[in-house]
Amino acid sequence: MSELSEKTFGGGTPKTSNDSFWKGNIPWIQSSDLVEGSLFDVEPRKYISQEAVDKSATKLVPEKSVAIVTRVGVGKLAFMPFSYATSQDFLSLSVLKTEPQFTVYALYKKLQSELNDVQGTSIKGVTKDELLAKEVMIPCYKEQEKIGSYLHSLDHLITLHRRAYYLNFVKKNDWEQRKLGEVFQEYSEKNHPELPALTIIQGGGTVLREESERKLQYDKSSLAGYKMVREDDFIVHLRSFEGGLEKSNHNGLISPAYHTFHGDEVDSRFYYPYFRSYEFIKHKLVPHVYGIRDGRSIDIDGMKTIEIPWTLYEEQKKIGDYIESLDTLITLHRRAYYNKKGGLTNVHNDNQQHYAIL
Repeated sequence: MSELSEKTFGGGTPKTSNDSFWKGNIPWIQSSDLVEGSLFDVEPRKYISQEAVDKSATKLVPEKSVAIVTRVGVGKLAFMPFSYATSQDFLSLSVLKTEPQFTVYALYKKLQSELNDVQGTSIKGVTKDELLAKEVMIPCYKEQEKIGSYLHSLDHLITLHRRAYYLNFVKKNDWEQRKLGEVFQEYSEKNHPELPALTIIQGGGTVLREESERKLQYDKSSLAGYKMVREDDFIVHLRSFEGGLEKSNHNGLISPAYHTFHGDEVDSRFYYPYFRSYEFIKHKLVPHVYGIRDGRSIDIDGMKTIEIPWTLYEEQKKIGDYIESLDTLITLHRRAYYNKKGGLTNVHNDNQQHYAIL
């Protein structure tokens, strides 16, 4: 841990019954404030006083730290440009010894890679010791600056692309609003053992399990009990309450615990960014989440009542084509950069080091 940062901080929750604790100007961050894949733009919703910090387990974390979710919402993290406090669901790395932008991307890539290895299982959390024992590869500082700057500029391009999509399309006042359950129909089909088993990559759809890097063990004789999902249909999985709905890239089999949705005369490319947007997840989906902490689930019947934008298939397709062209451009930029540099975790440099951190 000392190899990446000089200090670490945990968190806590001040007593909610003490009103004076919640009338300060210190941002108090909880897991739900972080959006999956958004590494820099945290918008605090609650603030606490210095008295709350002094009289509870929460800590005042210095600015320019990395807040990592270790319990509910494992895998989310963000760079914090301002001082803050957190709930007990976080571990914060402070006084970084590595370039901040690079550090955030490297840690996120590492966590997401490991989460993908256990997708479909119940993730209770990760301990401080487990987190700090993980290894990532770190190039020399100059290379860190180049990589961090490039990835951050690429993220900015993606943000602008998503914002344009949202402002130009999703918020069009003249669009009809329809209930999700009217546009998409849930189905549950089993007894298709001839189809391949799939693995969900949050933010990346599905991959064939046999071709994934996860090497998950599963009983192939039980595939008849798995649910079939069709290519381009949507999946509600165990972490959809944080990352939105996923889109299937294949005809295949998924966990019977998941829910599958198909829409007639629907272009999935049009709805996929919407189903993963902050607007949809935080303002429309979260109100239909029940349970606490590790036991949270989505009320599927309630989700079907959510109103979503609807337009004719022809317009959906035009917008889908536009989104796909931008995504292709971004992918080409990333691929060209990684090919040039040898990959984020394989940058070759004489000063390359392995840090036992996250």
